[in-house]
Amino acid sequence: MAASSILSVSLCLLILCQGSLAQVMFGGQSPWHSSRTFSGPRGCRFDRLQALNPTQRMQFEAGVTEYFEWNSEMMQCSGVSASRHILEPRGLLLPHYNNAPSLMYIVQGRGFIGTVFPGCPETFQSFQQQSEQEPEQEQFPMGGESWRQQRTRDEHQKVHRFKQGDIIALPAGVTYWCYNDGDVAMVSVQVYDASNTANQLVPWERRFFLAGRHQRPQRMYQYETEQQTLEPGQLRGNSIFTGFDTQMLAEALGVNIELARQLQSQNDPRGEMVFVKQGLQMLMPTRSQEMQQQEFEESVPGLQQYGEGMWGPYNTTNGLDEMFCTMKIRSNIDRPSQADYFNQRGSRVAIVNSQKLPIMNIVQMSATRVVLQKNMMITPYWHMNCHSLMYVTGGQGRVQVVNHRGQTVFDSQMRQGQILLIPQNFAVLKRASPNQMFHWVSFNTNHNAMISQMVGKNSVFRGMPLQVLMHSYRLSMEQARVLKFRRQHEMTILGPMFQMRSTE
Repeated sequence: MAASSILSVSLCLLILCQGSLAQVMFGGQSPWHSSRTFSGPRGCRFDRLQALNPTQRMQFEAGVTEYFEWNSEMMQCSGVSASRHILEPRGLLLPHYNNAPSLMYIVQGRGFIGTVFPGCPETFQSFQQQSEQEPEQEQFPMGGESWRQQRTRDEHQKVHRFKQGDIIALPAGVTYWCYNDGDVAMVSVQVYDASNTANQLVPWERRFFLAGRHQRPQRMYQYETEQQTLEPGQLRGNSIFTGFDTQMLAEALGVNIELARQLQSQNDPRGEMVFVKQGLQMLMPTRSQEMQQQEFEESVPGLQQYGEGMWGPYNTTNGLDEMFCTMKIRSNIDRPSQADYFNQRGSRVAIVNSQKLPIMNIVQMSATRVVLQKNMMITPYWHMNCHSLMYVTGGQGRVQVVNHRGQTVFDSQMRQGQILLIPQNFAVLKRASPNQMFHWVSFNTNHNAMISQMVGKNSVFRGMPLQVLMHSYRLSMEQARVLKFRRQHEMTILGPMFQMRSTE
């Protein structure tokens, strides 16, 4: 009797421990839960939405950063902000970190991104044996002794290759840098969620640079229509090392005063993006090895979800080194093979969330890629648990948004380069133009964004009894059947059923 009681208690403790471990690893959150804090002004009603273009432009030695107007009411109320980066070939975006988690979408080009997660090992290593003929390495005094690099040539944390169509997840406070090794400018759009609980600083995005000089435009409180451009000579911000006493910094790093001053970048006019004239040399797998790895990941079910360690596929709950340090930070959502919804006309929808990319549990964001052929539509829907920021990557289409009063708060054609915030629960209808494709990427403020569709196989109408539809809309039985079953074989993507007006 006593043995059975002990066994029962042990099983209960085991279940409780496993539940606690799951909460530690993944936050213990359901898709309905939001890890965001409302930081916008009171009385946000979203009565009028606008498609925004970049309003500020900052020019650096090796590229440009453009900011979408974050002082608009809809951006303040949502707590999100967006910027577009243009990095020239052989350009390096200097190491920095942000106070808010973000998602980056690669619109054009290719390159590398390096992230530095605290407490994780330097798994990229190269070694060389120093011969007697080789000159001795430079020595720096440290603690009365001398330190000399003898064997290790370099070691660093994992460097990720990215290309057009990649979504990259970047947690708050994690240092990262980017390098363009391609032949064309790398263009990316980055969306920050400053209302995420990971940010306890200020209710907007703020960047902290570890190198160089930079300038974040001051937060505006009045809308300015003229584009503002800051040239490299106007840069007034500095890296975080600049604020430290040079002597104390040199002692902390174990270097001489001259090197400490160099780290402070006080006379560096290049800005946030700098040229690497001879190209960046670092330890990386070859492109063929990357392609082989990608093909292997796609051929093994479940591998993309959990990742691959030194000894093969692993589950992300095995420990810190496997769950966190070797976690994938990117996923390509441009390839048709990655589409979650696809029709024979070539329209498609691809989703990347925490079920596909576990790091989304940390950043608490997700993304959706949509490509619509001419005249195609997305079923009317609303987001149940998040805001969504839509960035148009090409083509043209009409977007309508309706609020809780049944009022149209946005109805306009959207074009490449524009963004639109779609608030939580607002109903949306999107359609490609008659003579152009329409494609965009949406950044969602929940790690597992959920939508409720109004038309099609998975619609709210399909879930209601016919009698409810009849009495709700004063329909006949036949009309209710048409409403419920007309689009029963379509899901998410809708084909044209009627001749479109020539004025659209």
